[in-house]
Amino acid sequence: MTKTELVANIAEDLDITRPLAAKALDSVMSNVTNLLVNGDAIVLRGFGKFYVKNRKARKARNPKSGKTINIPARKYPHFKPGRSLKRGGQ
Repeated sequence: MTKTELVANIAEDLDITRPLAAKALDSVMSNVTNLLVNGDAIVLRGFGKFYVKNRKARKARNPKSGKTINIPARKYPHFKPGRSLKRGGQ
């Protein structure tokens, strides 16, 4: 599903205009992004949890040159589905 299709579904479900639905979706996505950037978690009961995980620094090998390279530690977003989502929405 694309963002356009999602906006259309939201507009239809809430009986609002598409521009208003797009604005609401943009607001939600902006808030989720800002919270994750700040290291906060977002918990939506029954749906899941968005949070930031840490990946340790490690060494890897460049397959083309064979040289060993250092990959720095970094943070990345993660999603853990809730029970009802795991069960298929039942």
